[in-house]
Amino acid sequence: MIDHRHDAPRRYFVDAQGHRVLIGLSLQETAEFETLDPSSKETVQIGAGIRENEGIAGPGEIRWLELYSKHEGAWRAWIAQSQAAQTQDLGFVNYV
Repeated sequence: MIDHRHDAPRRYFVDAQGHRVLIGLSLQETAEFETLDPSSKETVQIGAGIRENEGIAGPGEIRWLELYSKHEGAWRAWIAQSQAAQTQDLGFVNYV
């Protein structure tokens, strides 16, 4: 079986200063996310229910989830905006 964990696309943009930043995160948050990212470590084991009150996740895992959630929300909003713009660019006219 092929392991695709390390092939996941990263959703970056280049900010005004020329830095590669994850959509929805600041430069500092992107650096923190990449440092905490479990996919960059050799052994990865993600539990089915990672919750702070269950004592399963450590502070780094919780922070990673916070940053990932922030990025994912911004990514989904960006996709929706891009799709809406593409639909408008098609130039379809609705005759009623």
